[in-house]
Amino acid sequence: MDKLLQNYFPMIRTRREVLKEIKNDDKLLGIFEQWKDEQQEEFLDFCTGARGVKMLYDSFFKEIFSPEYHPERLEEILSLILKRKVRICQVLPNDSVRIADEQSLLITDMLVELDDGSLANIEIQKIGYAFPGQRVACYSADTLLRQYKRVKSERKNKFTYRDIKTVYTIVFFEKSTQEFHLLKEHYIHKSKQVFDTMLQLETLQEYILIPLDIFKENMHNKIIDSELEAWLSFVVYDEPEKIIGLIEAYPKFKAMYEEIYNMCCNIERVMQMYSKELAELDRNTVQYMIEEQEKLINEQAEQINEQAEQINEQAKQIAELRKRLENLSAGR
Repeated sequence: MDKLLQNYFPMIRTRREVLKEIKNDDKLLGIFEQWKDEQQEEFLDFCTGARGVKMLYDSFFKEIFSPEYHPERLEEILSLILKRKVRICQVLPNDSVRIADEQSLLITDMLVELDDGSLANIEIQKIGYAFPGQRVACYSADTLLRQYKRVKSERKNKFTYRDIKTVYTIVFFEKSTQEFHLLKEHYIHKSKQVFDTMLQLETLQEYILIPLDIFKENMHNKIIDSELEAWLSFVVYDEPEKIIGLIEAYPKFKAMYEEIYNMCCNIERVMQMYSKELAELDRNTVQYMIEEQEKLINEQAEQINEQAEQINEQAKQIAELRKRLENLSAGR
């Protein structure tokens, strides 16, 4: 490769320098040796620029898109997705029942209030679920209920239902389900409640689903030609040539990569962040396997019940035939 990330980000250190710092610190070495070989290589790759940092990792995504420290970034990508100018007023805590209790393959979850009072719930899911529609609907309902309780409590006797504003549920899927792959020409799916008679009533729940794997397929051998494509490329690509192409076409992203690589200079901090990601991915993988096994068990149970019903019906038929045979024999 003629162009290297080190040419654009001179703070990137060599593999030898990173390994030397790790080996000279017993604590860091202990953490490093707990990782699998491929995990060690991934860590060294993004610290040394052999690969880009995976922006879909929760720690890195929240660092770059922090609505507290960098609201303009999240505002811009939300404006492009929602196709209207938005401004973030505040970040709401993730204290709902679902977030507290549900174990899911959720990587990132951020809830922000926009300038018109509407809420945007931004989520990243590592692996798409068998029935994403049901889950997304529950997420939206959860956020809507939170808003209702909060606004009603604040306004007390002055509360009306017109005080409740739209809830946007925006889900990025790193690996999407089969439903999305039936529509490979689309990588953004938007939905809201409408009436079949075209009755014009304002409803409050809107959904934006973005399968990033399909976005990558659509962008294969294609030049980035929009701001939204640039932002999605920033989120999804970790190939050095893609990163270089992006910052050359859209220089504003260079500052964001600089933040990441300056972060990587603090080996202890970035190792702790990476360890957290690995632990969460392990937990989520186990949860995913449990859900898949439960789904299989339920399907097998249904099959067993159906087979039991068939066996009972066949036994009933045999009993009736035996009785008929007995009657025929007695009548001879």
